[in-house]
Amino acid sequence: MSTDAVRADGPAGATGSGDGPEGAVVDHDYPVTPVPAHARKSLFSLAVVLLGFTVFTPTMLAGAQLGNAFPLADLLWVILLGSLILGAYVAVLGWIGARTGLTTVVMARYTLGTSGSRFASLLLGGTQIGWYGVIIGTIGALTAQAFGWESYAAEAAVMIAASALMCVTACYGYRGMYWVSLVSTPLILVLAVWVVHRSLQEVGGWSGLADVDPDGSMTLAVAVTTVVGTFVSAGTQTPNWTRFARHGWHAVLACCIGFLIGNGLMIFFGAVGAMTFGEGDFVLVLYQLGLVGWGLFLLFGNLWKSNADTAYAFGVAGAAMFDKPSKIPFVVGGSVIGTVLALAGMHEHLVDYLVLLGIFVPPLGGVIIGDYLARWRRGMPEGARLPSYDVPVLACYVVASALAWGSDHLEIGIPPLVGILVAAALAYVVGRARPGAAAGAGETPVASAR
Repeated sequence: MSTDAVRADGPAGATGSGDGPEGAVVDHDYPVTPVPAHARKSLFSLAVVLLGFTVFTPTMLAGAQLGNAFPLADLLWVILLGSLILGAYVAVLGWIGARTGLTTVVMARYTLGTSGSRFASLLLGGTQIGWYGVIIGTIGALTAQAFGWESYAAEAAVMIAASALMCVTACYGYRGMYWVSLVSTPLILVLAVWVVHRSLQEVGGWSGLADVDPDGSMTLAVAVTTVVGTFVSAGTQTPNWTRFARHGWHAVLACCIGFLIGNGLMIFFGAVGAMTFGEGDFVLVLYQLGLVGWGLFLLFGNLWKSNADTAYAFGVAGAAMFDKPSKIPFVVGGSVIGTVLALAGMHEHLVDYLVLLGIFVPPLGGVIIGDYLARWRRGMPEGARLPSYDVPVLACYVVASALAWGSDHLEIGIPPLVGILVAAALAYVVGRARPGAAAGAGETPVASAR
């Protein structure tokens, strides 16, 4: 790491308190610096935000695919296995985020180099802008369907208005997302459970649901990949929120609540809807029941908080990429780009987009995990000299991504899992082979939660 080295201080590094030169806080969300102890949040607060992040209506579309392919007993095992893989991966990243107080893209500076980390910012920020566009387009399309609008202008107006609301929420940062999640998530879960109850009435209870004979087919590997792929991209950015945790175990527990329980439940809800009504999206199930008002409530309440989280993610990615102390310009700019993508019909290509995310994003989280365990367990120190490009670790990412791509195209193994494990293993081996692998000795580590 000695070639072309630069110091990781100032906006480009992981040091400081997030305050300006006169001590005035530039951005209370500390997008490019460690979250200080006084700004850390409680376990309850963190769990609310992450649960609000994963209680996500489009996740039920993935559940619908599973519900059409597996009987109830096999379905439960598929959801459990996929959720365990996703939850474990996200929990490790979340734990690292809590210990360092850093976002994923800032941690990538220590892993990929100060310039190499711009690739992480581009990958994570860019994919989230695309996802933002998918959700804005979904809101417009389903609203038009609910009211029978044939005018594209009316549909576009809904997209623009919804995007503006989500953009403003993201600009308020952690605080805005917390309050939206606190209000909307319990109501959405109550409504979802009520519809599951109605679904069971349609088929004669749990025994009737168990007797449903699916008319589709799917291999176990593809099914588990579908579960993991629902949130592996966003899960890679979990440190954006867990860096606010007061303790590392708080981050792990909050990740389990959000990604293991919350995400798993949404997949199950979608599967039940598909098995009983032939429809995996609960909003459309409510439409079929004649509950258009409640359907729109579920739609806007759910996607408002989830897409605000998405806008926040590409906001902090942009701040890190361009070494700026505030996320707000990037939240606004990314929201505009995402809205343009929505107006162009990006939501109609959701499946292809999710496949790409499931292949190329997980290896990034893998190299961060492996490199952290090999070199940065004592902390990511202030004043560490970092290369512009850490070529060996970048090579680990490329190899892991290529193997994940091959796993998908050859239908061997589970592509996201292949990418994560190969990337983590290679980065760990490369890191331990270097002198002073457990970096940080004799230097001051950044603030961390134990």
